[in-house]
Amino acid sequence: MAKKKQATDTGMEGVEGALTKTEQFIEDNQKWIVRVVTGVLAIVALFIGIKRFYLNPLEEEAHGQMFVAEQYFEADSFRLALYGDGNYSGFLEIIDNYGITKASNLAKYYAGISYLKSGEFEDAIEYLGKFKSKDKMVAPIATGAIGDAYLELGETEQGLDYYLKAASLSENKFTTPMFLMKAGLVCEELGDFEKALELYEQIRREYPEYSRSNNIEKYITRSRLQS
Repeated sequence: MAKKKQATDTGMEGVEGALTKTEQFIEDNQKWIVRVVTGVLAIVALFIGIKRFYLNPLEEEAHGQMFVAEQYFEADSFRLALYGDGNYSGFLEIIDNYGITKASNLAKYYAGISYLKSGEFEDAIEYLGKFKSKDKMVAPIATGAIGDAYLELGETEQGLDYYLKAASLSENKFTTPMFLMKAGLVCEELGDFEKALELYEQIRREYPEYSRSNNIEKYITRSRLQS
């Protein structure tokens, strides 16, 4: 019992000693600690202030400017959507003027698609390449659109790479089989019927609804006969 009590006393002394050392450290470095804490609080306050009084109003302003450009985009008036109408900004001006906003990032997507629809494929690749998104639908569509642009430029293998990338970005029943299908057709164009067959069979196996609505058996048979 005495040994147990002695061990307990020793343990308590160790704890007290550790506390004393901690207290001593705080006391010796009090000014430094206060400065660090004050600095962290100042940074947090600055961030909140910038977001509340600068970024949020800027974001709202950018979206307000983009509203008209989006309407032109929906009406297939891609030149007006890109360059504006003299009263309202187009996507390009929004990208330049509101670069740190989410609206500016979205404008890059719209600009890329507008250039693609206008037949300006290199510009389409440039702006779609700058667009960043984690959205499970939009990200693959933007990547696949880069593939479309490369294909239009005659850079078939680059187009294929982007179709495969788009198919793998986010597995879903819409974009994945669509870009696997595009990749399969490009493989056929390149004479790689074995790869095309592999992609078509993947579509049939994993996406039966898409397979039925797009008569995938026809493409499987065609590729099998050629491979």
